[in-house]
Amino acid sequence: MISDPADLIPTTTWEETVWAHTPEESLVDRASRPRLCVATLLPFRDGQPDWQGFEDSIRWMLTCAQTAGVEIAFVLNADTGYIFQLSEALYAEVIRRFRSAFPEPTIICGTTATGAGESEFRADRYRPQIEIAQAFDNVEVMIMTSQGLENLTTEKRRDAYFEIAEMLTVPGIVHALEPAFVPWATPFGPWLLNQLAGHPRFVGGKISTLDEPHFLYWAAMCRDLKLDFAPHSGDDFGIASAIRMGLPLLIGAGVSACPLICEAKRMWTAEPFDMRVYKLFEAFQSLEDAVFRLDEKGSAAAYKHSTAHVLKLLGIIACAEIHPDCQDQRPSGEDARMREALVRPLRMAERLGIQNFRLA
Repeated sequence: MISDPADLIPTTTWEETVWAHTPEESLVDRASRPRLCVATLLPFRDGQPDWQGFEDSIRWMLTCAQTAGVEIAFVLNADTGYIFQLSEALYAEVIRRFRSAFPEPTIICGTTATGAGESEFRADRYRPQIEIAQAFDNVEVMIMTSQGLENLTTEKRRDAYFEIAEMLTVPGIVHALEPAFVPWATPFGPWLLNQLAGHPRFVGGKISTLDEPHFLYWAAMCRDLKLDFAPHSGDDFGIASAIRMGLPLLIGAGVSACPLICEAKRMWTAEPFDMRVYKLFEAFQSLEDAVFRLDEKGSAAAYKHSTAHVLKLLGIIACAEIHPDCQDQRPSGEDARMREALVRPLRMAERLGIQNFRLA
């Protein structure tokens, strides 16, 4: 099996490497205190952004993080913020409103290609959103995928990321997805990840994965090769893994389960060790398994709608609407389904004395 990055080629699969056969237990870390990056929901009401609900949800999450002593960053204009439906004006307004109300927290701005001709890659299509994001302070930019980028061969895909990186004046995070989130998306193989991890403008990467353990592959490679690159887990079906390995989370689940995840991160590094953290892992995972459940097409994209229902039930926002142009919608009865999914985590929160997590 391949263990030397010099032996990697663009067609190498993860299964051909030692990093695909590294048990999670060997990567456990109880000393590190990595950040939680919450993929912030942009709520809607009467077809328009609910700015009061937007700010209230962020204040709630800030309180959760401060109570648990957890570093938190806010991901704006990514999938949970409807990036694929945002106009350029609304994209900028989201960041302006956030920074006006919250001048200090780190923000990670999702960016993707804009304009026509999605099947053809042009790096300049990333420029409008990148330039908007970089005009603000304490910002990182997440390079999200696009159809033009996905259509490239592996080597040209590497070159495309490097071309986009030339536009960056702030730290960059690359982002890979599985088709469960976007049907035409593909994860990074080991050669591509290693190439991107070596670029000086990319400080880390996010892997959004539900069906394959790509985050474990990334973690094993980066730890083994001591890469100066932080893997951020986007695995909403395996949240506890990142906590156990002392690695950052960058997840939509960080919104609906924010108090629980923050407390679990605190408990994982606390002494003496409290084994009830494992039950807390199970409790918030049971919630997120429902929030991110796959539909009949194998897609989890409607998690945004479920997230809005959870925040409404918790009294954080007033309405469970989604962006009017977004087709990722749950069927009727989602309110009752999310109320049922909250039963177990609410019981666990009460037993552990976790604040800020109760029905309205």
